[in-house]
Amino acid sequence: MVAKKKLVMIGNGMAGMRAIEEILDANPDMFDITVFGAEQYPNYNRILLSPVLAGDMAVEDIILNEEQWYADNGITLHMGKRIKKIQRGYKKVIAEDGTEVSYDNLIIATGSNPFIIPIPGVDKEGIISFRDIDDCNAMIEAAKQYKKVAVIGGGLLGLEAAKGLINLGMDVTVIHDQSTLMNMQLDQTAGDMLRSSLEEQGMKFSLSTLTTAVLGKERVTGLLFADGTSLECDLLVMAVGIRPNKALAEESGLYCNRGIIVNDHMQTITDASVYAAGECAEHRGVTYGLVAPLFEQAKILAWQITGQGLKSYGGSAVSTKLKVSGVDVFSAGDFQGSPEADVIEYLDRSGGIYKKLVLEDNKIVGSVLFGDTADGPNFFHMLQEGRDISGQRSSLLFGNSVLGDSGHSGIDQASRMAPDTIVCGCNGVTKQTITDAIVKEGCTTRKEVTACTKASGSCGGCGGLVEQILASVLGTAFDASIQEEPICGCTDLTHEQVKDAIKGKHLTMVRETMNVLAWKGEGCHVCRPAINYYIGMYWPLDAEDDRYSRVVNEKMHANIQKDGTYSVIPRIHGGEAKADDLIRLGEVAKKYDIQTIKITGAQRIGLYGVKKEDLVSVWRDLDMPSGFAYGKALRTVKTCVGSEWCRFGTQNSTAMGIRLEKTFDRSWYPAKTKLAASGCPRNCAEATIKDLGVVGVEGGWEIYVGGNGGVKVRAGDLLCMVETDDEVVEITKAYLQHYRETGKHNERTAPWLERIGLEKVKQVVVEDAGNRKALVERMDLYLSTLTTDPWQDRLQDEKQPGEMVEFKEYTAIEIPVQVVNA
Repeated sequence: MVAKKKLVMIGNGMAGMRAIEEILDANPDMFDITVFGAEQYPNYNRILLSPVLAGDMAVEDIILNEEQWYADNGITLHMGKRIKKIQRGYKKVIAEDGTEVSYDNLIIATGSNPFIIPIPGVDKEGIISFRDIDDCNAMIEAAKQYKKVAVIGGGLLGLEAAKGLINLGMDVTVIHDQSTLMNMQLDQTAGDMLRSSLEEQGMKFSLSTLTTAVLGKERVTGLLFADGTSLECDLLVMAVGIRPNKALAEESGLYCNRGIIVNDHMQTITDASVYAAGECAEHRGVTYGLVAPLFEQAKILAWQITGQGLKSYGGSAVSTKLKVSGVDVFSAGDFQGSPEADVIEYLDRSGGIYKKLVLEDNKIVGSVLFGDTADGPNFFHMLQEGRDISGQRSSLLFGNSVLGDSGHSGIDQASRMAPDTIVCGCNGVTKQTITDAIVKEGCTTRKEVTACTKASGSCGGCGGLVEQILASVLGTAFDASIQEEPICGCTDLTHEQVKDAIKGKHLTMVRETMNVLAWKGEGCHVCRPAINYYIGMYWPLDAEDDRYSRVVNEKMHANIQKDGTYSVIPRIHGGEAKADDLIRLGEVAKKYDIQTIKITGAQRIGLYGVKKEDLVSVWRDLDMPSGFAYGKALRTVKTCVGSEWCRFGTQNSTAMGIRLEKTFDRSWYPAKTKLAASGCPRNCAEATIKDLGVVGVEGGWEIYVGGNGGVKVRAGDLLCMVETDDEVVEITKAYLQHYRETGKHNERTAPWLERIGLEKVKQVVVEDAGNRKALVERMDLYLSTLTTDPWQDRLQDEKQPGEMVEFKEYTAIEIPVQVVNA
């Protein structure tokens, strides 16, 4: 039996571990493998650090290779051990703790280090980079104590860090030395649109600004700029770029430039037994920071080191498809273009969509997409092919989303894609590879395709396209329902399966449902609120609401804030306040020493800083109904003054908005639901970016649906036009009930509409009078049960107030806090 060679890898990140996976696939018995990682974690997905910082994911959710995986594959893993020396003459590595391991082959995959700009004061306390899990944890801890943060760097990392810090409740200003955000990926137009979108999310910017010094004695207190101005801050995040981590290689005598110089087989040019891959490697004068080329390098490295034959790495043509704080962007090639270049553009600022193709000799040489990036892979494929697009110039930018096609358009797009089109840029997976997995390996779900090909296994951005390819290949055999993941780890059932069981078995209690459906344990913060909602949706007359299956905000009927106090936001129908209410709000704020009185973006008045023990008394003294700013319910109906006061108004939008708000007051939905009514097409109430909005026109109303003005901006689709106010209410009832019945818990109307398809919704809600009537009847039945206000209920029941402000009385499950705004 041939003894195994010894393979040591320095670095436990995505590029290096992909190389190990490729080596194991090629020849699992060739090497005795040892991996050293400087961090105290197994291999994790750095692309998903931003959701961890924002609190949307836990560290466990982004682990790519669990510790058990290393053990199962016979790999010796040293976590938290940094290599301090490579002795190439002895072919061994030495860790800082003295651990020594010899090797036959060595892979250096040390990644990169964050670049800290060399200005006075960068050694002060309170300066953090954004590169790993420890950085995330440091920012999360800092946010508990400090409030004003400056982020230097307007690239992807800086913007994602800024978004996460905003979610932690901090006042964030991004400083960038260029006039365009993400200037390496976006042109001026796309950069400006991105800035506007992020400003709506609460981000502040100081562009074309050069930082010259960090102010403060021991800890950062501010920044000084080249123009003499300054900015106060008590936390500074540096996100200005990365530099290859080559120090260890240089010290061992390996030839380095910007990075560790490698040949076309990923061997260092100094020592053929030593390989390098990832962000630390330099190939033909180029270093790469995106995942796709790093995985290409890993494949070539594995091919070479296992002796599979000669395959060469010729460099990577890169495209960038990213989600920046919920906004989709794509760029490839020379997107700025030379002065002589031909440019085709599509711009819809209101809809948040921008598309640009740069052409030379009728061939695509560059592209920028903002808001709608579905055509990005096709454009990139055309760029790589050098395809002549002269016959498509007039239609190329008018993809499915621009034309407003139905939900089936994606299947047509998938079927038109060339076989060698890269679908998953992170893992270099082509359409042909996915098709082969479906046809030859029998994959029928996205999860199976991911397990077989790794497509959508990193950032997940191509998941929708993978499902479209599944649908185009399988045809009628494609079952959309089984693409869905289980609700959570407490069950193997999907949302639809749970809903079907509740409806079919007439289940009316959470505990009963969990018993009947053989739940694993007591449930969790994901499944229990979902079950509770579905029961109330299907059986409004019989449902037994389970208070302990609600998140703390819904249970308390108030939003908990980052300092542990609460906000109280009463209902103000249509934003039209009465003088007595305003006086009472002021008096209550004075009486209870409430810190902030805020006019919210939803045209209401919020009291912020209410002590937990004062909640019931504040409600009693206000004597106003709850505004449900804390729940997955109707939040508000925003209005403009309309024809009652405005000289441009064509319809009475205030009256329409008040009628809608009173009709649907206290109603619950899969997710928070916002409505609006504008009196004319000038759309001052922003009705076209609401879950449902009506716009007054001559002779009636336009009804728009599926809009979203939040993290991922989406312009609403025109559902229909009606003539009367009664028709508006009827269509709204049918539409919202259809959403209530077919939406998944925690799914906003924008993704729901994209999943269901606009044409199908039109058919059910508008075109089929019988369906519409049935939906309205079910909504009316549900609305008839909403007879009491939760604040008043608590006041009338003398036994409830004290219990209501305690949350810990039920210990089997703890629903976590959600900090939300009105």
